[in-house]
Amino acid sequence: MGTKGTLLLTGGGGLVGQNIQEHASAADWSILAPRSGELDLTDAGAVDAYLGQHKPDLVVHAAGRVGGIQANMANPVAFLDENTAMGRNIIMGAHRNGVRKFLNLASTCMYPRAAENPLREDMVLTGELEPTNEGYAIAKILAMRLCDYIRREDAGAHYKTLIPCNLYGRHDKFDPKHSHLVPAIIHKVHEARKNGEATVEIWGDGTARREFMYAGDLADAVLRAADDIENLPDNMNTGLGHDHSINDYYAVVADVIGWDGEFTHDLSKPVGMKQKLCSTERQTQWGWQAPTSLRDGIAQTYRYYLESFAT
Repeated sequence: MGTKGTLLLTGGGGLVGQNIQEHASAADWSILAPRSGELDLTDAGAVDAYLGQHKPDLVVHAAGRVGGIQANMANPVAFLDENTAMGRNIIMGAHRNGVRKFLNLASTCMYPRAAENPLREDMVLTGELEPTNEGYAIAKILAMRLCDYIRREDAGAHYKTLIPCNLYGRHDKFDPKHSHLVPAIIHKVHEARKNGEATVEIWGDGTARREFMYAGDLADAVLRAADDIENLPDNMNTGLGHDHSINDYYAVVADVIGWDGEFTHDLSKPVGMKQKLCSTERQTQWGWQAPTSLRDGIAQTYRYYLESFAT
């Protein structure tokens, strides 16, 4: 049993939730991580009843309906409606049931599409959102603002928001239909090595830059925030503060996997934004930085891939 009290974790089956539960510091808490079959977060009554019964000391809200650009564009109603309902129900339910500590996990898609890099927390709501995931972003902004307003009305309620950059790591999705950049590269280069292929194709020229943090590092920040929520900035980016080119990610993956072929570039393919980098000024002042290097993170992710997906 954890000595620090009861922590209710939503989204316990997801990438972030599983990494939080695996972290060494998770043992200090009694963690409740109900899956959607046990607790439907879109049902306000069920959420209220659950919070009333278990009375957690802290809630970490990591649940959400997530998906890539295709999924967001195909189901905009569900992305806006379900994520709004989940955020509202868990935040208001916690507040009604006297939970004093709440850690809300948001997303960098809340930032305006044309915002200047590095992205600073005070840029939220200063411009238009990226249209492809606008519904998801609006739901995330609503949850963050709800936490802001609760703190404004109730000084003893520590309802704070972390805004993580892109993540990769153990428990990621490697299926090419559903995977994000880093797991997709791992799968692609692994297949090339397995099949003895001499070349791997990169979309675009590979110079676009992306900030991807190892998911175990976000778990580290979350559990540190759980211990120090009073001093945590109200809204805080959680990231590396530096980025890597797409070509860098391919090169490190090839090095870790031991594939020594050549990369080719398909310049007819779309590449997306040139850069999306978070400001880590608040995070640095709070005294945390991501501990895992890109190479170590990719090596650990590849080990997980071999254990769980490649077989």
